[in-house]
Amino acid sequence: MSRKLQNDNIDFLFKAILSLENEEECYDFFEDLCTIQEIKTISQRLVVAKMLSEKCVYTDIVNQTGASTATISRVNRSLQYGCDGYDKIFERIKEKDRAQNDE
Repeated sequence: MSRKLQNDNIDFLFKAILSLENEEECYDFFEDLCTIQEIKTISQRLVVAKMLSEKCVYTDIVNQTGASTATISRVNRSLQYGCDGYDKIFERIKEKDRAQNDE
């Protein structure tokens, strides 16, 4: 994690997120914590990152998500030079999906 970001308040936020047990609790918590637009913006960035990791081109991403090219570029920089947070999440989602399909 970037030490520039770490402080007690952010540690508390992450502990709160990690305490959530299911999707319904996530909806309740994030609706209380964020505006609807903030949630939509965060989720859009995640979808943009997924599409970029799947080698989609900018025009397809713009058309499917409505994200600006500036947002797509910013997310792409995170994928290229960031802390691999997106990659970790995408791999865990794939693993969970595979496990559920095997059941």
